[in-house]
Amino acid sequence: MMQGKNQKELAGKGSSSISSDVSSSTDHTPTKAQKNAATSEDSDLSMRTLSTPSPALIFPPTSPGFQNGRGSSTSSSSVTGETVAMVHSPPPTRLTHPLIRLAAKQQKEQAHVDRLPDQSMIHIFSFLPTNQLCRCARVCRRWYNLAWDPRLWRTIRLTGETINVDRALKVLTRRLCQDTPNVCLMLETVIVSGCRRLTDRGLYTIAQCCPELRRLEVSGCYNISNEAVFDVVSLCPNLEHLDVSGCSKVTCISLTREASIKLSPLHGKQISIRYLDMTDCFVLEDEGLHTIAAHCTQLTHLYLRRCVRITDEGLRYLMIYCTSIKELSVSDCRFVSDFGMREIAKLESRLRYLSIAHCGRITDVGIRYIAKYCSKLRYLNARGCEGITDHGVEYLAKNCTKLKSLDIGKCPLVSDTGLEFLALNCFNLKRLSLKSCESITGQGLQIVAANCFDLQMLNVQDCDVSVDALRFVKRHCKRCIIEHTNPAFF
Repeated sequence: MMQGKNQKELAGKGSSSISSDVSSSTDHTPTKAQKNAATSEDSDLSMRTLSTPSPALIFPPTSPGFQNGRGSSTSSSSVTGETVAMVHSPPPTRLTHPLIRLAAKQQKEQAHVDRLPDQSMIHIFSFLPTNQLCRCARVCRRWYNLAWDPRLWRTIRLTGETINVDRALKVLTRRLCQDTPNVCLMLETVIVSGCRRLTDRGLYTIAQCCPELRRLEVSGCYNISNEAVFDVVSLCPNLEHLDVSGCSKVTCISLTREASIKLSPLHGKQISIRYLDMTDCFVLEDEGLHTIAAHCTQLTHLYLRRCVRITDEGLRYLMIYCTSIKELSVSDCRFVSDFGMREIAKLESRLRYLSIAHCGRITDVGIRYIAKYCSKLRYLNARGCEGITDHGVEYLAKNCTKLKSLDIGKCPLVSDTGLEFLALNCFNLKRLSLKSCESITGQGLQIVAANCFDLQMLNVQDCDVSVDALRFVKRHCKRCIIEHTNPAFF
């Protein structure tokens, strides 16, 4: 009897302490304070066990994404200023407190997005980056299940200089490996460009857990080394796209010694990479390029911009093994000369894209090699090759008639004569850059405009071209965007 009496007294005290503004009528509608309390209690219930990556894993506590109410999270620590990898459970399936149930019911009635079918929600989620997808997983149980649909996790995309990428990759791959222990079969693309805190440990996690990886981009991650890249290409046999631009410690692409021993002689110890970007890998030398060519014989796209130690000898090795290259860039490789062009010309009609910008040792002789053998060339960037003259442009125009994009800016020896050869032979030309070509005049531009009707971009900055010539180009090439430095033309 005493126990029952005490319970009634406690209940009376509890009901009187909720809000002093509550009416004494029989209406039991919860107040705004009660709803806030219920929402807070609901949030606390969802943070007791470990299973779902938190947005704090992606953004540090001081990130702009955590300044508003939607981005705030109790899963990050501000003691050390470092992102903390906490994980949370899916929201509870059953809310016991009546006030919580009522608040959740009202919120659900107001959320029109919940009326969308699962397929539509998954399609919407497919456009979200990885960090936002993790946030969606914390909204409700339905969103949790949809956000972790395997179809949404073929790609992981993380960006930012302050992200602890090694820890993020470890937590995400662990969650994605729940159905297939230690192996993440659905993940095919990992993009962590610009994440300067990425180390060999993060790449080793990818190599161990993602055997089906096909694309890896780690541009600007200068802390990774050759060993980590070797692990990835050895343990991910389907890798086709690799971007290590700006990774200054990477000097070679090869298999690990263990992988080379395990492979059968029929395999040939080859790597399946087709796209390789090593832009700004300053330490890459001819010997490293030789190793890359010997192991990556299926290369079709290779970019060696600003690999300043590459010479003609390295290109000779490349042409021995990699005979299927369609796109090649050796821009700013100052030791590449006409002899290197002779080697590149061995690609013949397979070559469609070539960039030799600022290779000062290339002259008309090298251009003649390319024009003679690479007749299906579509794109050529020869900006800053000051040894190219009208004769080189003539060879190019008469042999590469399907040329669509040409950059011969800062070639002071190219004049209106060279433009006339272009206009009379390359009718499909769409982009033409003549920036800082001192010998170009309005007459040459008019000849080009009168014959190349599909011209879409023309760069004549720092050229002595009259306003009338620019207006003539605009009249004949309706869709052409003209980049100029003449203030009288607008």
